[in-house]
This record gives sequence, structure tokens and C-alpha cells, in this order.
Amino acid sequence: MHEDFERCVRAVQAKDDRFDGWFFTAVLTTRIYCRASCPVVPPKPENMTFYPSAAAAQEAGFRACKRCRPDASPGSPQWNERADLVARAMRLIADGVVDTGGVSGLAARLGYSVRQVERHVRAELGAGPLSLARAQRAQTARLLIETTGLSMIDVSLAAGFGSVRTFNDTVREVFALSPTELRARVRTAPATAPGTLNLRLPYRKPLFPDNLFGHLVATGVPGVEEWRDGAYRRTLRLPHGPAVVALKPEDGYIGCRLTLSDLRDLSTAISRCRRLLDLDADPVAVDDALAADPMLGPLVATAPGRRVPRTVDGDEFAVRAVLGQQVSTAAARTHAARLVLAHGEPVDDLDGGLTHVFPDATALAEIDPENLAMPQSRKRTLLGLVAELNDGGLDLGAGSDWQQARERLHALPGFGPWTVESIAMRSLGDPDAFLPTDLGVKVAREGLGLGPAAFAEHAERWRPWRAYAVQHLWATGAHPINRLPAA
Repeated sequence: MHEDFERCVRAVQAKDDRFDGWFFTAVLTTRIYCRASCPVVPPKPENMTFYPSAAAAQEAGFRACKRCRPDASPGSPQWNERADLVARAMRLIADGVVDTGGVSGLAARLGYSVRQVERHVRAELGAGPLSLARAQRAQTARLLIETTGLSMIDVSLAAGFGSVRTFNDTVREVFALSPTELRARVRTAPATAPGTLNLRLPYRKPLFPDNLFGHLVATGVPGVEEWRDGAYRRTLRLPHGPAVVALKPEDGYIGCRLTLSDLRDLSTAISRCRRLLDLDADPVAVDDALAADPMLGPLVATAPGRRVPRTVDGDEFAVRAVLGQQVSTAAARTHAARLVLAHGEPVDDLDGGLTHVFPDATALAEIDPENLAMPQSRKRTLLGLVAELNDGGLDLGAGSDWQQARERLHALPGFGPWTVESIAMRSLGDPDAFLPTDLGVKVAREGLGLGPAAFAEHAERWRPWRAYAVQHLWATGAHPINRLPAA
């Protein structure tokens, strides 16, 4: 996108917010960089140059605009639409892998050498993994400066900087303001409890929240998830400890209230919440492609901006998918709640009724099969999945290889197309995952007057957005997953 100069210029002159995060505009005369929708008078085209990432603009010596805050724009949708090396690397960087394990840790997770990862990422993003992680740390620091009363020493440590000096230098370089000056610009002092932050998560319009939050709430596991005061709330397992998040649909953004046990997990928590709600999607591109089909066109017109509800933990959803095989939603929630009570990590939730973090594979490896109230075949399926996750043979995380994960899932006993594609849609985030045998999709198919073979052939027109097509097909039914819960 950033290499198409004329298209970028048109987007900037139109202040088109659909392109925020797709590219960044650097102004040669002022040495600042902006998002496409910056409200100031656009510079002359001869004074513009474009970069594929905020990190690349920063590395070239440009500082972030104080008006449009380009560092806080939605992420590029392509990192969640692709499964190649660079896209996987970008998802892992957003998940905090470079901060915890360095570039060598990133390369190990991807299965490539450090040199290969550096070369591929820099070729496409204009900056290496360290610069990209540094840009993310700068944004985290800004959030902590503006939304908490932490000392600057604590902010620097929580944001992942190795020293206060590096923190100060980075903030001045990126924002052209000192940390103290950034805090002085905030008109109201933070009034939250220690470890709690109130944030706004931006997205590209339009966004249709009904099925997004309706699905999460209707399938929510008691003790892990709940709907309270108009917000979806759930527990999170993060690198430095558990957390609780409340996500509320607002006009133009998602309200996000995070209660962290360790502020070093802030950027990882934000990344996982954005991934859960599919906030970096390009809804206009998806809707335009699906609306061109006569069968889906009326559905898209009725509810533009549908997102695919995903997950904050790929392993968790895979376990829940197995528990949901051939049973009702209520029964699946009951089975999951029993696992949580028996093996989950307890948490304190002063604002609601959350009690546990969903157990990880290590905890689930201690399951006694005799305590599982389900058929023997599903017990074997669940235990086989847990063993594969616990041994590290199956990666369902942000940087997973989608095709390899599918192959490993298919090789496990009891994993048919519905389970594999459900995991591909929710855990892996594949926008083309498809569920033709799902009951809701079958009902929609019959309503369209198509047989299985004709439907499968017709669905080829929806590539690479079949996961979004599924959301529209589900909407033809009366299931509560299609409705925004009452406040």
C-alpha cells in the first residue's frame, strides 16, 4: 500500500480513516508522521513520503504527530489476514514475544534463523523486529503516562525499557515531548485503582457489535466470562500473571478497562483484546467482497461491519471446541465450567463474578479421565489434544503456521472438519476458515435452497473471507449469539 504514492496521497487528502494503520504519512518539511485521517491541512504531495509502519517512520527520524496520534491507530489488517512469515512475526511482536525473549526468541517461535526473520521483516515493514517492539513500548509508555499516576521509573519498567534513560530518550524522540510534558497534557488526573487502566481501543468503521459480543456472551464459561453493566468481562492468562478485562462497545471505539496483576503485561493484554474482537480488520474490504454475491448481499447490507469473534488464548478455545462436540451450547458451558473449577487458577474480581483463569495445558494434563462426564470417545479426544498441547507439538498461538496446525489437528483422534475449522476460525484467526457442516450454517444453506455440493461450490466465491460469510449465515437464525445482550 505505502508504495502506491498516488493512492496514498488521495487517502491523505480525503482524510480517509479506512487507511489508518495501512500506511503512515511522513512530512519532509516538519519531520512529523501522521495517520491518513490526520485532521490538519494535508501537506503538498511533494512534501509527503510514506512508510509501512510507525517504527519505520521513527527509524527514519520522524516524530509522531501530536494531533492524530498515529502510534495509536488500528493495526494493519494484513497481519491477521495472512499466514506467511512476516504476518506471523508481526502477531508475535504484538503479543510481546520480543520483549520477553528477544529477536532470538521470536525466531525460535517461527522456526527460522534470526537473520532470515530480520531480513524478511525489514524488507516489508521498513524496520527490524527490535524497532517494531520499541515503537510498541513507546505506545505502552504513553498509555501508562496518560492513564495512571505511576512514577516515571515505574512506567519505564512496566513499558519494558531497560533503563530510565532509554525510556526518556525514546519518549522524547517519538513524541517530541518529555514524559513529564506528556502527563501535563492530560487534563484530568487518573482516578483508578492501582493496576487498573481505562483505555479506548480504536477500530475501522463500521463495526456491528451484536454478533461479536452476543457470541462471546452466549458461549461464555461461568467464572471465566460474564456480561455485566453492558460490558463483556473475562479473565486473562498473561506472561506475568492473571488479569481481568471489561470490553464495552462505544461509538467509534471499544471501551477497555484492564485490571492487571503486573503492568508489564499491558501491551500483550491490549493485543489479545484486539485480536479477540477482530478490531484490526478492514470491514469495508470484507463487506465489498461479500456484498457482490447475490446471496450474501442483502445480509451484508443489513449488518455491515460484522467481525469474527476470536479468542485470547488459542489453547483454551481448542479445549472448549472439543467439549462442544455434538452437544448443546449449554452443555458445553457446563463441561467447561467443571474443568475451570477443578483445574483453573483462582482470581480476585472485586467488580464482578469472575472467579478463575481457564486452566492451561499443564494443569489440564492432570485430569483424571474418570472425573470427566462425557463419552469415552470424547475423553480420548480431549486427552489427546491436551497431551499434544502440553508437549509443544501443537502451536495454536498468535504466530502459528495455520496449515501446519490444521494438519496436526486432523491427525489427532476425534478431530473432524467442524472441530478443526472452528479452531482455525477462532484460535488461529484464519479469515477463510469455513464450517459447512455447522448446524447454523446448514439451516442457512437450506433456507437458500442449496444442497451440500452446490453450497460448497458457491462458497468458493467468498474466499478469502469465508469466516465472515459464516457470521452472516449464522445471523439468519434466532440463536442468542446473534444478539447484543441486554445491558
